[in-house]
Amino acid sequence: MKILVMGGTRFVGKSLVQKLILQNHDIDIFTRGNNPNPKGSNLIKGDRNNLEDILKLKNKKYDIVFDISGRELSQTKILIENINENFDRYVYVSSAGVYQDNQELPINEKDPIAKDSRHIGKYESEKWLIDNKIPFTSFRPTYIYGPGNYNKIENWFFERIVSLKKVPIPFDGSLITQLGHVSDLTDAMIKCLSQIKTKNNIYNCSGEKGITIKGLVMICADVCNIDRNDIELLSFDYRKLDTKSRKSFPIRLKHYHTSISKIKEDLDWEPKYNLINGLQNSFQNDFKSKLNAIFNFDSDNNLFNS
Repeated sequence: MKILVMGGTRFVGKSLVQKLILQNHDIDIFTRGNNPNPKGSNLIKGDRNNLEDILKLKNKKYDIVFDISGRELSQTKILIENINENFDRYVYVSSAGVYQDNQELPINEKDPIAKDSRHIGKYESEKWLIDNKIPFTSFRPTYIYGPGNYNKIENWFFERIVSLKKVPIPFDGSLITQLGHVSDLTDAMIKCLSQIKTKNNIYNCSGEKGITIKGLVMICADVCNIDRNDIELLSFDYRKLDTKSRKSFPIRLKHYHTSISKIKEDLDWEPKYNLINGLQNSFQNDFKSKLNAIFNFDSDNNLFNS
């Protein structure tokens, strides 16, 4: 198949493209070109917000479009309105961050959307795809982790555990969160193409279970080969944090747990990674090479000085 990947040189895109190459697909990657494209793919350099760059795709015919880099409705529209409309599927990476806070967990795909979410552009894109009858499948992951993660999620904890053995946590660490491995997400993205049920559908996509933040710290300690009893948990009052300080902690300071029942049923898909083997995979294949690095923990002060 001829495939277009919007953003295919880092993390999710890189994992996806490597798998598609192994399946012998003809792959174009559209990106700003700040990172090398994987061998076996074709690079189309451009800014997706620039119409002149998007028009480089105008005369190409794609069977599938994977959109990993889209955040705003304007980015989805400018792309779809300027490529050949005869593609079979538009596979979109949305976010479980679109959901409104809910006292009842886990959150499913029919639960209310937060209109003030910083991810609202992803929800607006999904709605536009539905309204305009574009053949699509959208995935709403929670926190994505795994080798190559450029967001400080697992590495935020690894850094503090191996360097200080001190980890800030909100209150007693009982807030529930949820992580999903990058390889499980990209497996689902590819598998949806062969499942008719998935056309014009939206799916939560994450690991099987939620976990408390304290539990996540302890599993990270195990992965780092540090005795749990040697870890000092530094409690902070997250209710007093201003917006800037909240960014100093990598996990949202609210319960965050979605149901993946729908994706398991429709795709006949199961996550291959649980948190233990997933974090081991991330530590061994990514963080271990950084063990001699010098990390900066100045931002932790924001958690205690608000």
